[in-house]
Amino acid sequence: MAKFGEGDKRWIVEDRPDGANVHNWHWNEKDCLPWSKKRLGELLENIVILEGEGGLWVQTTNIESVTGDAYVNIRKGKIIPGYEIAIQVAWKGEAKDGSGNSLAKVTGTLDFPYVADENADEDPELKVSVKDESPVGQRLRDAFLAKGKPIVLKKLAQFVKEFAAGGPAKDELEGKGPIKASEKSEKPRPLSGPVIKDAPTSAARDTQPKGKEGFKTISLTEKFHCRPHNLYDILMNDRSWKAFTSSNAQISKEKGGMFSIFDGAVTGVNVKLEENKLIVQKWRFNSWADGHYSNVILSFEEPEVGLTIVKLTQTDVPDEDRYGNATVVENTERGWRDLIFHKIRAVFGFGL
Repeated sequence: MAKFGEGDKRWIVEDRPDGANVHNWHWNEKDCLPWSKKRLGELLENIVILEGEGGLWVQTTNIESVTGDAYVNIRKGKIIPGYEIAIQVAWKGEAKDGSGNSLAKVTGTLDFPYVADENADEDPELKVSVKDESPVGQRLRDAFLAKGKPIVLKKLAQFVKEFAAGGPAKDELEGKGPIKASEKSEKPRPLSGPVIKDAPTSAARDTQPKGKEGFKTISLTEKFHCRPHNLYDILMNDRSWKAFTSSNAQISKEKGGMFSIFDGAVTGVNVKLEENKLIVQKWRFNSWADGHYSNVILSFEEPEVGLTIVKLTQTDVPDEDRYGNATVVENTERGWRDLIFHKIRAVFGFGL
């Protein structure tokens, strides 16, 4: 292993004169909402659904709104897409009699209330509404559902496929080595789940009894090849948590704000925050006794530039959960080490 400061120059981003992110080696996040609006317009606007069949003419017209979040994270050329959006599309229809005389002209909307990467393999919910509630209007709406739903779902599936391949970030990745867009990070088990095999780590740990009977204290010291603000930002950013755990997270960045990680398996409250220096939280598994919180303290030190040491102290960790499982302390410690610290090193490239 090279000495500190003499390693691969691709690691050193901040010290480069041009600040270049060579070969997307480092973590990069791209806002994809503008691209999503444009691409969905290309896919979903002016689609002819019916053109005279049964005396009905139906087609989509324009995208009315695309709201929410859409982004692509890139690390070492690997694409990690994320999106939660709502889509509204306008449509119009007309019914004519056998002589070609217009019976009614109507307009309406298609609503996709929730399109998200977590449901990429499923058809999203689709609501079709019409402003004219007359029998003819309802007939046109029903015709859209019968004939148009499979068409627009196929178009939306095309959008999902393109987003998974990198969306607007795909072009900048091409020519920089093979990219497996469908590759997904290993789905982590909850921290309190089955015992995880040990992974190589530089942690120095010490689990020892606390004075309070039935509770323990966990202490871990971990080293990372990065700056303190890199780690602080990752641990206080729900998108980053989603990237390195492949699970949902919601994290407040404010003192007194709440957080939820690992699909809600762990929840808590921010007690004290010192940017890039300290995180203090009330922290619990949902399998612990009701109302019981442990105390988590994460401190960040930088003994030399580019080397960050994180010290974790977690007190009041119960020996057992509400179901009588006596591996809470062991699994909580392994969770921090293997599912959080080790994963951060692997995904963000902060290993020593």
